[in-house]
Amino acid sequence: MTHHKYVVALLFSLFTIGNIAAQNADISPERKQAIDSLALEKVRDLSKYISIIGNKKTPFSEANRVMDRAEELFSPDSEMGVSSLNRKEVNYYKVRKYFERLMALNYDRVSITWYNIHYISDLERQPDGRYVGVVTIYQHFEGQTDDGLKYKDTTKKDITIYVERKKTQIQGRIVEFWDVLLGDIKVTETSA
Repeated sequence: MTHHKYVVALLFSLFTIGNIAAQNADISPERKQAIDSLALEKVRDLSKYISIIGNKKTPFSEANRVMDRAEELFSPDSEMGVSSLNRKEVNYYKVRKYFERLMALNYDRVSITWYNIHYISDLERQPDGRYVGVVTIYQHFEGQTDDGLKYKDTTKKDITIYVERKKTQIQGRIVEFWDVLLGDIKVTETSA
């Protein structure tokens, strides 16, 4: 009987510790606000990077450096959607390929601006412990050639946001922190 009590007490302790750990893994309102700010900051950084990469005046070496920085914002295997008023389908490319295609566009001048950046879905906890949310942006694209050819559109895009706990070592101590990574960028609407 004492063995049975021991097992019950051990299971109760493990259950209690598990619940406390699970509660600690939840994001406090203050932490959530900080994470939301970080996510929106990373989206704004991506906006700047895309503008630099797409700008025909950006030197090749600088564009490559910016592509490397921009790639660091994304979770592995993320894809970005590309649409056009000239076709119905949306094409998706791995992040690096998207940047390379952007840099190689056949325009003499390219202007890309993002605006109206905001969350459309709150962060939701996933079974693996990560949180997932969606940020919507509007992208205005304008390309122009020296001989007068002009193309412009506005695209509404949804960016998947992943928030996950990570660990790093600082001065010999393991420190846990929440990190934000961007995921797939889906085109939801393209207009003139």
